[in-house]
Amino acid sequence: MDKTNETEKQKHVLIVEDDEFLRSLTAKRLEKEGYRIDVAVDGENAISLLETIKPDIVLLDLLLPGKDGFEVLKNIRASATVKTVPVVIFSNLGQKEDIQKANALGVEDFLIKANFTLDDVVSKINKLVGK
Repeated sequence: MDKTNETEKQKHVLIVEDDEFLRSLTAKRLEKEGYRIDVAVDGENAISLLETIKPDIVLLDLLLPGKDGFEVLKNIRASATVKTVPVVIFSNLGQKEDIQKANALGVEDFLIKANFTLDDVVSKINKLVGK
C-alpha cells in the first residue's frame, strides 16, 4: 500500500498544549488511534503552524504562554483556510464566562481537564471527525 495515500487518509489533529507531559500523553494516545498529530507548545506556534497545515480538528488549551487559547481561537475563526476546522477546548479553565466566551467564538466543545479522561477526549474527537 502506498504510504503517502495512507497518510492522506489519516485524520489530522493539532494539539495546542504547553504542558509537556499532557501533550505527549495525548499525542501518543491519538497516534495509537490512528491519527496524524502535530503539536504546538504555545499560541504563537499554533498560529504559525495553522498557516501551513489544515488539521481535521484542533484540541486547544486556553492557558498558554504568550497568546492564550482565546487569541488562537480568534485567529482560527478569522482565517480563510482554517475557519471551519472544529475546535475542542481542553482546559483547566471552567468558569461560566470562559465557556460562554469560547462558545461565542464557535468551539465545538469545551472539556474541563479535571472532568474528562483521555478516552473521553478520544471519543469526542472520533465523533467530531467522523471516525
